[in-house]
Amino acid sequence: MLWRPTRFLPVSFARWHDEFVSTQQTAASSQSAAKGSIDSFFKISERGSSIGQEIRGGVVTFFAMAYILVVNPAILGAALPEDGSITAQGIAAGTALVAGVMTILMGVVANYPLALAAGLGLNAVVAFTMVIGMGLSYAEAMGLVAWEGIIILILVLTGFREAVFKAVPHQLKTALTVGLGLFITLIGLVDAGIVRAGATPVQLGINGSLQGWPTLVFVFGLFLTFVLYIRKVKGAVFISIVSSTILAVIVEAVLHLGMKSDENATGWGQTIPALDGSPVAVPVFNTLGKVDMFGAFGKVGIVSVALLIFSLMLADFFDTMGTMVAVGAQGNLLDEQGNPPKTREILVIDSLAAAVGGFGGVSSNTSYVESAAGVAEGARTGLASVVTGILFLLSTFLAPLMELVPTEAASTALVFVGFLMMTQVTEIDWQAPEIALPSFMTIAFMPFGYSVSVGIGVGFITHTVIQVVLGRAKKVHPLMWLASILFVVYFLLGPIQALLGV
Repeated sequence: MLWRPTRFLPVSFARWHDEFVSTQQTAASSQSAAKGSIDSFFKISERGSSIGQEIRGGVVTFFAMAYILVVNPAILGAALPEDGSITAQGIAAGTALVAGVMTILMGVVANYPLALAAGLGLNAVVAFTMVIGMGLSYAEAMGLVAWEGIIILILVLTGFREAVFKAVPHQLKTALTVGLGLFITLIGLVDAGIVRAGATPVQLGINGSLQGWPTLVFVFGLFLTFVLYIRKVKGAVFISIVSSTILAVIVEAVLHLGMKSDENATGWGQTIPALDGSPVAVPVFNTLGKVDMFGAFGKVGIVSVALLIFSLMLADFFDTMGTMVAVGAQGNLLDEQGNPPKTREILVIDSLAAAVGGFGGVSSNTSYVESAAGVAEGARTGLASVVTGILFLLSTFLAPLMELVPTEAASTALVFVGFLMMTQVTEIDWQAPEIALPSFMTIAFMPFGYSVSVGIGVGFITHTVIQVVLGRAKKVHPLMWLASILFVVYFLLGPIQALLGV
């Protein structure tokens, strides 16, 4: 007979003790079952990850791309209606809302550690080309964005977009990853003010030297990441971002540096790490539904509308291709042909995000290569995307608190991830010119053209031309032919528009 301590206690206490123990066991069992369900749904253990890794990865991805909550209102703010019906605060809230919802969908539907938000470059086309340049209203421009998303979604549902992706040669996909690594490294260095325009197209810091406390914050964070990575410390990227942010807050509290400008070259890049007032703010969603689907057709004509939608669509179409390959390669999630799991689901959500961005009045949403920062932190499943999405939704209320993280702290993750992506360059056969040349052009033009799509397009065209020269034209996949021709048109859009008088 087993000894029970409750044998010598009053019956009522013994009964309470047994019920308490039973309740604790039931709670522990329920918690274990919940963890098991999450693990099973997202295939966390199957992909060699853990719930802790996914949460850390999701948080790091959010911090790496949270700058869009500041940058998107700054860009679209140049095109705001004069009647005040849409405000910069509304764009910030709408940007966070759409990014949160679509990123959560990516995690749940596609189970892929890929986050989405308003696409940089695309928002500039909306503000400066469509509204300021062509005279479209804000709502009419968003209507064209919505049409672009709808068309891409149709291409995905018919299998066309996935077929184009799978037609790309495997080693060229590897080149996309390496090129993206260099591209996001350049983005990180520029955002942190380490690389700037000067007497030469780009130069180190200010007149060739590193100056200012924000620069020190970046250097501190970057080398902290390196040290933690070498020492195999889990959460290296996350620890670095948090530590750099704390340092930045202290520096700003003491020195009051302010924002960077022509007069203040050593100020903070995009956000000041200081809390002004309450960390909570009630969001105003005044961009939602501000869309005119047909106004642009009558104002600028069908030909101009078609060219605008085509330029948006081609950039969106291929940006995601490069991004999802790079993220998948970083997390060892690709199959032997370089394709990620659930490719169609990834492309469906990405295409839907483009349309939702238009209907939400915040420009086309697309997949972010900054997601690779979370993958470097250990993210391997869609749970990380759910975490990132939840943080975006919370940021609609906590925008002042989220802005504490300066670009100089978050950019360390981009440079570090660029290094990780660059390691895959050895998988390209550099001794075979027919492989090496298209790969090189892809890798070179992504950072130097400052565009994922430009790098992909130049690589596609180079690949096709070389195969023709070698007498292998018939071996080029028909969809690669089509994509190369479309990119030739894309690169010549200026002369074509001039020729057509639009």
